[in-house]
Amino acid sequence: MQAEARTAAHVTARVGWGSTATLVLVAGAIVISTGLGIRQTFGIFLQPFSADRALPITVFAFAVALHNLVWGMIQPVAGAASDRFGAVAVVAFGAVAYAAGLALTAVADGTVLVIVGVGLLTGIGVSCTSFGVVLPAVSRVVAPERRSAAAGLVSAGGSVGQMAIIPLTQGAIDFGGVEFGLLGLAALALLLAPFGLLLDRRGGAMPAAAAPAQRQPTLREALVEAAGHPGYRLLTLGFFTCGFQLAFIVTHLPGYLVTCGIPPSVGAWALAVVGLFNVIGSWGCGWLGARYPMQHLLGWIYLLRGAAIVAFVLLPKSDMGVLVFAAVMGLLWLGTVPLTSGLIGRMFGVTHMGTLFGIAFMSHQIGSFLGAWLGGVTFDLTGSYVAFWWLTAASGVMAALANFPIKDSPRLQPA
Repeated sequence: MQAEARTAAHVTARVGWGSTATLVLVAGAIVISTGLGIRQTFGIFLQPFSADRALPITVFAFAVALHNLVWGMIQPVAGAASDRFGAVAVVAFGAVAYAAGLALTAVADGTVLVIVGVGLLTGIGVSCTSFGVVLPAVSRVVAPERRSAAAGLVSAGGSVGQMAIIPLTQGAIDFGGVEFGLLGLAALALLLAPFGLLLDRRGGAMPAAAAPAQRQPTLREALVEAAGHPGYRLLTLGFFTCGFQLAFIVTHLPGYLVTCGIPPSVGAWALAVVGLFNVIGSWGCGWLGARYPMQHLLGWIYLLRGAAIVAFVLLPKSDMGVLVFAAVMGLLWLGTVPLTSGLIGRMFGVTHMGTLFGIAFMSHQIGSFLGAWLGGVTFDLTGSYVAFWWLTAASGVMAALANFPIKDSPRLQPA
């Protein structure tokens, strides 16, 4: 976490952001890094937790799937609350809910408590400590032309947390068991509560267009405008595809590799490589978004994902080939987030950005649920993942076609 903070401070100093913007970026990176890093550990609890509590694996797996849905459904609410009341209360509430869900799971001995803990409470917690709350706060303290780069830098924090928290959690499980590991994560989640104070800071980088003398659009006006905006609808559709692709890969890639004769350890390394290269990809996409049309970059990301999937399915499988595929997908992994948030900020401003990004992200999470679930259904029915790989590649082409024609001219201006 300290290395991440130093990196954020160094980059912001180089591009000339003020001290307030630097502080908000560092705080945002820490919140996203911790919030997303904790949820990335759920996979390593699946087997030991189920064995320790004598529960079917499907119980914990369903709770994780429900976690994704709750995250998506609550994200617009968390974003709207942050827009209306600020990040202080939202981040603090999310930290407490996150910690409560993890602690409840640590002492759970039945299906209901696991579903409430992992599925409901941690879903609420991550929705209050991730993109829909953090990125609008960052966007409010940087100039419009720097929002994409700032969002890319902060978004890269999710993978930094994944790389740091997963091995620490595995060590905690090995040392004290699943209960010790979950309680350790609960304590870590509580530490996020004060960071909302830093995210709510305002500084000189605030765009002049947000002058208090001008009436800002109401939430109802913003929602009506977004609902009738073809570009916003296309952007939301593309984000659905993003969640669909990524959830299928992260959930089913290890199992697919086993059916191809690849050792399970290679699948674990592949997911780690995805996380490593996502740090580069997220920051790089944010940097490019400040220089090129963001909708065109999104279109190319979806096209390149589809091409990478086609090549992966057709080429012979090898350990090195799997890791190369993971590196390519990592470069294209969460780069969609700073570009999507940047487009929303450009089209509608930052006043209701948390709400509008949250709605688009809800679409992303519905796609995540379907990608993870239908991938398993396809395998159960056919005994193979090949058909679903082709569907995943084709969805990338459709998302690209949706993003390229988006018009990003500002639509909501202060009255």
